Amino acid sequence: MGLIKPYRKRFYAAVMIAVITAMLTPITPMLIQITVDRHIMAGDWNMLVTMTAAMMILLLIQGALSYNFTYNTNRLGQSIVRDLRTRVYQHVLGLNLRYFDRTPIGTSVTRTINDVEAINDIFAEGVITILSDLLTLIAVLTMMFYSSWQLTLVTLSVLPILLIAAYIFKEGVRKSFTEVRNQVARLNAFLQEHITGMTVVQVFNAEEREMKKFMAINRDHRTANVRGIWYYSIFFPVVEIISAMALGLLVWYGAGEAIRERASVGTIISFIMYINLMFRPIRMLADKFNTLQMGMVASERVFKLLDNDDKMPNEGTTTADHIKGDLAFENVSFAYDEKNFVLKNVSFEVNAGETLAIVGATGAGKTSIINLLSRFYEIQEGAIKLDGINIRDYELSALRSRIGLVLQDVFLFSGSIMDNITLRNPAITKEQVHQAAELCGIAEWIERLPDQYNHNVMERGATLSIGQRQLISFVRALVYDPRILILDEATSSIDTESEQLIQQAIEKLITGRTSIIIAHRLSTIQHANKILVLDKGEVKEMGSHEELLAIDGHYKNLYELQFRKKEAVVQGIVSPTR
Repeated sequence: MGLIKPYRKRFYAAVMIAVITAMLTPITPMLIQITVDRHIMAGDWNMLVTMTAAMMILLLIQGALSYNFTYNTNRLGQSIVRDLRTRVYQHVLGLNLRYFDRTPIGTSVTRTINDVEAINDIFAEGVITILSDLLTLIAVLTMMFYSSWQLTLVTLSVLPILLIAAYIFKEGVRKSFTEVRNQVARLNAFLQEHITGMTVVQVFNAEEREMKKFMAINRDHRTANVRGIWYYSIFFPVVEIISAMALGLLVWYGAGEAIRERASVGTIISFIMYINLMFRPIRMLADKFNTLQMGMVASERVFKLLDNDDKMPNEGTTTADHIKGDLAFENVSFAYDEKNFVLKNVSFEVNAGETLAIVGATGAGKTSIINLLSRFYEIQEGAIKLDGINIRDYELSALRSRIGLVLQDVFLFSGSIMDNITLRNPAITKEQVHQAAELCGIAEWIERLPDQYNHNVMERGATLSIGQRQLISFVRALVYDPRILILDEATSSIDTESEQLIQQAIEKLITGRTSIIIAHRLSTIQHANKILVLDKGEVKEMGSHEELLAIDGHYKNLYELQFRKKEAVVQGIVSPTR
């Protein structure tokens, strides 16, 4: 209900219309009763025309009120959905990466799209509509008791049966609708994951197996929907039967009262109309309560997401406008799950303008260091300092704006090359993009495209090769002119010719910048000022290429292993031609 505050006037207008409509609803049967008893029976033609005109005017007023009520409630619902969906997405943008590690993408999509849309029904078909139906029911019953309390009690004698049927229907549909929402989330999660990974599915000929999984989930979704449809198919005929029973009792009792001249014909006719007016809101109330319940279930899920405060604390006030780039890890320990530490008491220093290379086996903790430096996760122990200041003391967006990151797994959004490089940042000019592209050696390739920088890369960069996507991500990092440049296997997907261009660009870019390079190919990091060797989350060695070879330790073993492997591959290629 707090979401209504910006639209209080529209909400109050809808409530007022509901009250007026409820008051006007029983007037038509009353006018018919008066017309039959006083004018038709008396043969008063002039008053019959007048009463008919009055009923037509009343009908037009009710039509106008119905239009305004429907329009206001639905517009109120859509306005709230717009605000809430924006709020949810903005909240998701600020969540820690830990949330995305643990939550399927399809679940987040369901919360933002389907569940928020279900909340619209609370306002369009729920709260105010239920209020309108209740007021209508009260108004009709009041008029019925006023006209004839005996006929009213006869009509209401079937009410207990109707209430029992409505309760069974409400509970059954609530359970089935809850199951439907769960199955929708499963469908969204499955489709999002498998369409994204369609290449893997097709390469490993897994289409048939994945299709069977989808059919099972789809079958569960259908079953849940069919269960809800079954309750509807039973409930509405039952209501019609109960309504017919009430009408039969009314005719039976009312006819006897009319014969005894204790009830008029107009009263009997008006009560027949009252029965329809009474059973319609009762029939709809059961459905509307389920709509309200489903909206509440959806809102509970949405608000649970909004209540998730797993965000990186942004309490720092220090700006990062003039940082030099001195970097230090001091006894840093970190675990993704608070238990199994992937970094253990890691300490090292990098002076401004130096290049640090990090090597180690898969799972050694190399990428975790990058994630911590960018404050994607919070460390459990130790401190990370930039220019001697704890990175927690920097304003978060200011800190990240000074770090350029090129990942091995490149993600491109659907849109143009220019949009993917600038991420629609108006502060970045076309000249800056062109200069960065020239520096990376891909300007000529981009300019050969039909639309050049406006070329649409499609979703996830589907129209580009892996190497081309990697090059674009490199330009994207450079165009922000970072003080700290991080390359996480940035050349792993690039051919030898492109790698030479990148290496030339790197030599220019790292000048005056603190650079961190993660690479499995040790040949690409031999000129780094320092090389950090990690093993199972612990620092084993640190020094220059020559110093580490002289130690005869982990780095030398890695280097010799790669050298021997390369030599074996070359011999394997050359030997057949001898």
